[in-house]
Amino acid sequence: MAATPRFRNDADAAPDPDGTSEPAARSDGTHPVDETLPPLKMFTSGLQHVAAMYAGVVAPPMIVGPAVGLSPKETAFLMGASLFTAGIATLLQTIGFWRVGARLPFVNGVSFAGVTPMVAIGKDRGHDGIAVIFGAIIVASLLGFVLAPYFCKLVRFFPPVVTGTVITLIGVSLLPVAFNWSQGGNATADDYGSTTNIIMAAGTLVIVLALRKLLRGFLQQIAILLGLIAGTLIAIPVGITDFGAIKDADEVGFPTPFHFGAPQFEIAAIVSMCIVMLVCMTESTADMLALGKIVDRPADERTIEGGLRADTLGSAISPLFNGFMCSAFAQNIGLVAMTKVRSRFVVAAGGGILILLGLFPVAASVIALVPLPVLGGAGIVLFGSVAASGIQTLASAALEKGENALIVAAAVGIGLIPIAAPDFYHAFPEDMLVVLDSGISTGCVVAIVLNLAFNHLGRRPDIEADAGEENLDPVNASPVGVH
Repeated sequence: MAATPRFRNDADAAPDPDGTSEPAARSDGTHPVDETLPPLKMFTSGLQHVAAMYAGVVAPPMIVGPAVGLSPKETAFLMGASLFTAGIATLLQTIGFWRVGARLPFVNGVSFAGVTPMVAIGKDRGHDGIAVIFGAIIVASLLGFVLAPYFCKLVRFFPPVVTGTVITLIGVSLLPVAFNWSQGGNATADDYGSTTNIIMAAGTLVIVLALRKLLRGFLQQIAILLGLIAGTLIAIPVGITDFGAIKDADEVGFPTPFHFGAPQFEIAAIVSMCIVMLVCMTESTADMLALGKIVDRPADERTIEGGLRADTLGSAISPLFNGFMCSAFAQNIGLVAMTKVRSRFVVAAGGGILILLGLFPVAASVIALVPLPVLGGAGIVLFGSVAASGIQTLASAALEKGENALIVAAAVGIGLIPIAAPDFYHAFPEDMLVVLDSGISTGCVVAIVLNLAFNHLGRRPDIEADAGEENLDPVNASPVGVH
């Protein structure tokens, strides 16, 4: 089927008067994904990725630590370990080795999908609870590593009608996170949803939009970072910037291997984390397809296999340094789409910064100075960009043909249930909630099943012209494996 690319091929486009668009390939044949930038641009662009993902990395340990009975200092140790292991996982994705790594500007960090089952596994068990969680993550991750070559073959079931739906759901699912940050992030706080917090979020949003409009070249590309800095400076006299993290942070701290004891292995915990791993692999596959389109390097089976291997290997290594399961961070895909900085080495630089933050807690506390309302204002742009990319993909999905519009309607509708009605599945078993509470996972499964049912099984004569669709690369409508 004919497909209109979401982003025009800049090699064929007229020159950009602003100088902000990157060509599809440089004159020496280097793809923008493989391009190395000057050191300052590399650092600041990488720092921008870290700023966008920081809250998402430290949030899971902030929840799991107190739930299992760790002290505030031990919880802070978990946060530093999560930053450190997120950096390792990001380097595995961007630089890679052998057949490990998607080698795309792909950011990895602690998966939020595992928070609920990890709390259930380790609740009030202290160090033993953490040890059981780590043991379950190791087993689930090694199993995922073995399954990666087989799981990646699901890419053939992701035509534009599916990928567009999933990418849209990724963006829409992330927007409530931005709204929560904009209100203050802590629903139990007295100032949650205060006019001060919301005005700060709105002000940051306006600053980012103004910078994108007024700046040119590299400064325009780091508008998000500049907006976060400006918003934080404004927040200081307003009184919503907390300097306590800097005062209490240690200058140096290494995540001692197995700090909480040797991993323990319990069958129920392992089964639960295996389900989480399958959810993470599904979401990472969709994220790689989305990112491949944005950077103009479609993700084929080999790319997805490498990406899944990096996800699972990073997750297997993570417990060694007291970190949790790692997976793709969709918010950074929005940053790539918005800035048009496609170099994987920029994200690798971000991975290096994450490792340093894990080794120097006082440096991590500086990043933590950014108030959540400020981050929420910028997040609206970032996450909205992902949703917009999904809508652009759906525009090429031939919704007028067959039941494609119905597929999108049902998948988006079901995928929005956890967002619009968070308690909808409250009567279901907790093990099922790992999947059902993820709108991305449920929407993805529904879109794949309905696409198979309507467009492949018992195909009608009036859509026989699309008979080869299941053998096409879902990204660029060319045969899978041919690029």
